[in-house]
Amino acid sequence: MPPDIDLADYDYPLPPESIAQYPTPERDGARLLVLERAAGRRTHGRILDLANWLRSGDLLVVNSTRVLPARLRGHKDTGGAAEALILGPVGQAPGRFRALLKTRGRLRNGLKFHFGRGGRGLDAELVALADDGEVTLAFEPNADPYAIGEMPLPPYIRRDEAEPGDSERYQTAYARVPGSIAAPTAGLHLSQRLLAELGDRGVERAEVVLHVGVGTFRPLRPEDLARGRLHSEFIEMPAATAERIAATRARGGRVIAVGTTSARVLESCATGDGQVRATRGDTDLFLAPGATFRVVDGLLSNFHLPRSSLLLLVAAFAGRQNVLDAYAEAVHAGYRFYSYGDAMLIV
Repeated sequence: MPPDIDLADYDYPLPPESIAQYPTPERDGARLLVLERAAGRRTHGRILDLANWLRSGDLLVVNSTRVLPARLRGHKDTGGAAEALILGPVGQAPGRFRALLKTRGRLRNGLKFHFGRGGRGLDAELVALADDGEVTLAFEPNADPYAIGEMPLPPYIRRDEAEPGDSERYQTAYARVPGSIAAPTAGLHLSQRLLAELGDRGVERAEVVLHVGVGTFRPLRPEDLARGRLHSEFIEMPAATAERIAATRARGGRVIAVGTTSARVLESCATGDGQVRATRGDTDLFLAPGATFRVVDGLLSNFHLPRSSLLLLVAAFAGRQNVLDAYAEAVHAGYRFYSYGDAMLIV
């Protein structure tokens, strides 16, 4: 990756009213902007038009991670409101979880909290502070904080709390492997009926896993750009998916990544000849302008935040000016942005 990336080059104006606060009434009801990256040509349509842009023999690669109910609400034992985002367990230590905390006052070891909703609750104590703002919370050894949690909607969805419908709509229709604290949002548009239609037209589907972590919420730092690496996230490339990719290549089909998370898995597992190897582990791959895509032929993506690693990935795939021009056109045409917003297909 070039060492001279200036994040100001990946900024764009976005009116606040363009940020989607709710999903469309139907899962597959979003708009779709199609960008042909070679010509820079743009076409407007609907997600339901997706079959018109894919071909028999293409392979959709989706991220089957499942979002955990990781947001806890409660209060300090002194009475002040508190909110925790559970990031995952601390090794094998029973009852200990990494978290981000939001509460008034200075964080310090020994602070005690009570989290809960609907008559259920758990006590916790802050037992460790990290330099990056993470904390370790100690619950009872057999406690399950996810049992009292809610969907961790991103902060630009400005609601006091998640609503019942979010438990379905902030989850893909094929989510099955628990582990994320944010949704792989491009996949939120794929309804069972749309997937069935694509299948009837010869478009195949295969799964990978990337558990979206805390880096999704953090802005890119100068040290990230200097290292050319991102936060580490768990990935899995099943052998069956690697075989499906090989078969797709053999018949001349295209590999279409559904979302930036799927794209990162595919490129993390690339062997250099358009194939992938079965993998289970972590990746810190940073796909930014200057990167070479060895597996991904097409990308279905939502519209991402300015200066984010996700926007840099899309720009790396389609070209910075192509993407910024498409985003500007989408703003002008009234597209809805971010997690619950509309989508873009790059072919």
